Amino acid sequence: MIFADGCGLTHGTDVMEYSDMAKPEHGHLWALAHAERAALAEDLSLLSAEQWRHRTLCAKWDVEEVVAHLTAAASLTQWRWLRSMLGARFRPEVHNRRRLAEHRGDNPAETLDRFRAVIASTTSPSPHIPAYLGEIVVHAQDIRQPLGLARVPGLDALTPVAEFFAERNFAVASRSRVADLHLQADDGPFNAGSGALVTGSTLALVMGMAGRIPYLEKLKGPGVQLLRSRIV
Repeated sequence: MIFADGCGLTHGTDVMEYSDMAKPEHGHLWALAHAERAALAEDLSLLSAEQWRHRTLCAKWDVEEVVAHLTAAASLTQWRWLRSMLGARFRPEVHNRRRLAEHRGDNPAETLDRFRAVIASTTSPSPHIPAYLGEIVVHAQDIRQPLGLARVPGLDALTPVAEFFAERNFAVASRSRVADLHLQADDGPFNAGSGALVTGSTLALVMGMAGRIPYLEKLKGPGVQLLRSRIV
């Protein structure tokens, strides 16, 4: 498994495995991913030039860089991903930096136009559709939270991402972070694992599993301290 822990979600060596996560019933998740991309594009269209340069929860990236990364993620086929990783000698940070530069425009408006062009894309390097829904859900909040933007994804999008993150390490070390913890959403049906309890909104649980420290303040229960220790 190869993954970029934190920001720049990078998909691992099981990219070649067409596992049970590729079931046909996951097709509706693309519609949710497209809706989340469109919602983010709407938010981005209202940003000032200063806000485009604002730091995100991906501490090394500003808003425009995260948007360019999302465009790259929606543009990589299985073989383009593999060629890119081979060229980067399987260093996720190099892969991400190169693809980000490729899809970033000369200015924020051009970068946003490029992102809009992939809103309806179903291109991905693997059939793990919940991971790609998770990518837009997490990175959209990476942008919104520091800017104080109020939009929150719906439970129909958040719940399958939470379930996927709790079941396996794929793009982030989410399953490892919540090993021996019982996660329970207080606003929806998500409930997973056993052990010390961690409760909160489905969004906070998703972002906590993705390693976003600010969202830990929104979680409660005896297991929060252990989760925090696995992130910081």
